[in-house]
Amino acid sequence: MPFPLDLLLLVVLPYAAIVVCVVGTIERYRRHSFSVTSLSSQFFENRRHFWGIMPFHLGILAVLAAHVAWFLFPSLVLRWNARPVRLYAAEVALLACGIAALLGFLVVGFRRGADARLQRVTSAWDWCVYALLVAQIALGVAVALRHTWGSSWFAAAVAPYLWSLVRLNPDTTAAATLPLLAKAHVVLAYLLVAIFPFSRLVHVLAVPNPYLWRRPQVVRWPPPSRVRATARQAPADETARQAGHHVGA
Repeated sequence: MPFPLDLLLLVVLPYAAIVVCVVGTIERYRRHSFSVTSLSSQFFENRRHFWGIMPFHLGILAVLAAHVAWFLFPSLVLRWNARPVRLYAAEVALLACGIAALLGFLVVGFRRGADARLQRVTSAWDWCVYALLVAQIALGVAVALRHTWGSSWFAAAVAPYLWSLVRLNPDTTAAATLPLLAKAHVVLAYLLVAIFPFSRLVHVLAVPNPYLWRRPQVVRWPPPSRVRATARQAPADETARQAGHHVGA
């Protein structure tokens, strides 16, 4: 019988988070479909946006893909880690991705906090979600540094626990013995799932997938000489139009 706190955090919370996420996302699509967007601020200033958002996205996608692989193929992961060289390579690569994601997201937050125009379109709720994401990424990096060989103990302890939730037969025996940092990392992930439909995180559902099968479009830029000629001709055309208007009057 699990300790009541473990029962609350490792059994009740994940199921509640999934229900809130699914129902909230459906309702947001039904009532506020146009709000399913990240409200990108790239047009305000692109340089710092690029150096923040690119490391964050690339790093977090790599880390999430690794977690999904550990969950779906735990036995394959353990066989892969049987060779120390492969284990070391995976640990170093994913730690680098986690640090890149953390630094990139800190740049994103600094940019949003330092620009008055961005502050006007950033709510208190946005900052709360940002703080939770920073805490989650930082926890992941701390777990990787403090409790090494995470892919192995995830596949051996966390994956069976998650599969027990999927089968609606929760078994927290292994998960309850996780270190405090790792357990906090898991619990914070459930909280992020719960707030997903109420935040800008929902923009991941609006990825422009039609671009993958849309017919190719050819964009031709006019030569500079034609652009300059058009710019010189525009005032003359406007003057002639106004003169014709006065004559007609």
